[in-house]
Amino acid sequence: MRLRRAHRRAPAEGGADGGGEPGPEGIRRAIVAVPLDGSAAEDASAIRELVTGAHFYASPAPSPSGGHLAWVQWNHPRMPWDGTELRVAAIEDGHTVAPRTVKGGLTESALAPLWADDETLYVISDWPGWWNMYQVGLHGESAQALYPAEEEFASPLWQLGGMPYALLGDGRLAVLHGEGDMRLAVYDPETLDLTELELPYSHWAPQVSADGSTIVAIGGGPDVPDSVVRIDTANGRVETLRRETAHLPDAAYLSRPRTERLEGPFGRPVHAYVFPPTSPDAAAPEGELPPYVVFVHGGPTGRVSTVLNLERAYFTSRGIGVIDVNYGGSAGYGRAYRERLRRQWGVVDVEDAVFAARALVERGIADPERLAIRGGSAGGWTTLAAATQTDLFKAATSYYGISDLQSFAGATHDFESQYLFGLIGPLPGFERAYEERSPLNRADRTACPVLLLQGLDDPIVPPDQSERFAVALAEKKMPYAYLTFEGESHGFRRAETTIACLEAELAFYGQTLGFKPKDVDPIDLTVG
Repeated sequence: MRLRRAHRRAPAEGGADGGGEPGPEGIRRAIVAVPLDGSAAEDASAIRELVTGAHFYASPAPSPSGGHLAWVQWNHPRMPWDGTELRVAAIEDGHTVAPRTVKGGLTESALAPLWADDETLYVISDWPGWWNMYQVGLHGESAQALYPAEEEFASPLWQLGGMPYALLGDGRLAVLHGEGDMRLAVYDPETLDLTELELPYSHWAPQVSADGSTIVAIGGGPDVPDSVVRIDTANGRVETLRRETAHLPDAAYLSRPRTERLEGPFGRPVHAYVFPPTSPDAAAPEGELPPYVVFVHGGPTGRVSTVLNLERAYFTSRGIGVIDVNYGGSAGYGRAYRERLRRQWGVVDVEDAVFAARALVERGIADPERLAIRGGSAGGWTTLAAATQTDLFKAATSYYGISDLQSFAGATHDFESQYLFGLIGPLPGFERAYEERSPLNRADRTACPVLLLQGLDDPIVPPDQSERFAVALAEKKMPYAYLTFEGESHGFRRAETTIACLEAELAFYGQTLGFKPKDVDPIDLTVG
């Protein structure tokens, strides 16, 4: 049998094992057992429901002997980085019996259950304020911190299937850890030692697998794209199995980042990476400072790393600097840093992006008349919010950004349908905050030209979010361009779309920041 997480439409009653009500439109999710002989293809009743009742499930893990099942679950309005439960149940006659919570809760995010043996589990929990490793018994007894540290050993659970650590054949654990960028190391539960692996990669994606003495993970660095890497811990051999891109630009065109921990508004830290313009072909004229673009990542509970990003390199190799900001609310810096955005989305993220840009100006790095901001999805929201709250930026680029919160809350997919309850406030009750924060309702205060880029098949941020903002800019007679792409969803996939967007963006910055880029045609800006 194979365990799977499934969902289906259901009547409005809850299940028997979590107390959660079904999601929108009667969605009911379950962990099910699927027979491996293919019989379920002809007889759906061959699929057995093992766990039901919660809104969401992740990481179903049978114990080594098959006598118990562990899993992670949570309910709206929480997101998995807010609060989850690690639950364990016995399996008897093909059914789960006596489920119980062994770690996690309303304000504790427990992730990634991994069986050490039939009686104990490893789990990652942010109970101390950071996602640290624990060992816990079948009944939640003797929860023991394995390596207490002000570092993260996991990342937000945006996608299913990945594990941030893995069990080696000798009982040690291959783990990811760090503040900001994640490093790969080996943890020994017997000696309590955490041994760093000396590897030419500065950051690792939150997906680790192991077999015997071999680790497979995805690593990268400022001049190394994301790469599938195999490491043999027995002999130290490292082998790159596949790279995201086989052909890299000349190293002379790749910017080397500086890690910044700035002291932001009210003395709170702001984390960022500065990528100065780096190119043998493009430089600011004598006596002039280069333009800089603030990159704002999506999520907003996400992060940016130092791993080679060819979109970022496109600009730094053409004389434009980049500051990539892990604003308050970003992952990688502990729960308190993540929760700075609670009910403050559109405030803290904007303040941190603005502060990072001003820090470049105050240090004499960037030209104050040549500052731009850009972001996608939630980063597009922050971009539009910044353009309507401050006159610091002279250009703003939004990739499928959110402009109106209430319509977004009513139209987005189930997983994020109540995400805004933590970022802004619950509905009903906080309608005024939704109205006041939405850039669409402040479009008449937009202080700079805007480039809007939108996929027409986007189910997460529907096209009307960009369309209505474009109409509002036209009414204000603020220069803008609105480019749409058939067949593109949330996050562009086609090479021709990416090329068109980047060339349009570069041309847009040239026209608004006062320089002439090479090899791109001017973009038509609409005014009214």
